[in-house]
Amino acid sequence: MVLQELALELPNRPGALITVARILAQERINLAAVSVDSTPRRGHVRLVVSDPARARKLLQAGGFKVETHELIAVRLEDRSGSFLQVLELLSAQKINLQSVAILIVRDGSQTLVAFTADDLPRARATLRAGGFLSETAERLISNRDLLAHAPAIPPESVGMLM
Repeated sequence: MVLQELALELPNRPGALITVARILAQERINLAAVSVDSTPRRGHVRLVVSDPARARKLLQAGGFKVETHELIAVRLEDRSGSFLQVLELLSAQKINLQSVAILIVRDGSQTLVAFTADDLPRARATLRAGGFLSETAERLISNRDLLAHAPAIPPESVGMLM
């Protein structure tokens, strides 16, 4: 199973995330990462959740248009410049990042960062050759596994995280 993110747009107004948070919380779907940015009229939300297929169905049933994107996860040392090295590798190969999420779980002392790119197979090969992606990292990560390795978060906190 691959790591996935859900992407949706919301109106940019107070309380717009409440319905999304409520749907996920009521169905006990946990968050591993959330990203929100906005323009004056629209909010763009990206979620990494424990059960992306079920979350997508539930959000669509709630009236949201939801896209699913495959993510690549890399392990980074917790030091200045480690993400820069990943960006330089991808840029040298003309691979464009489309989204980035710092995940709540760590792999030992390393931070896990997930992203989408315009050419995932080439990005994966480039990162593997650069030593940032390993077979272990690819096997370790799925949405459900990610939450299993995360620090304990009470289920009622899901809505508060949003």
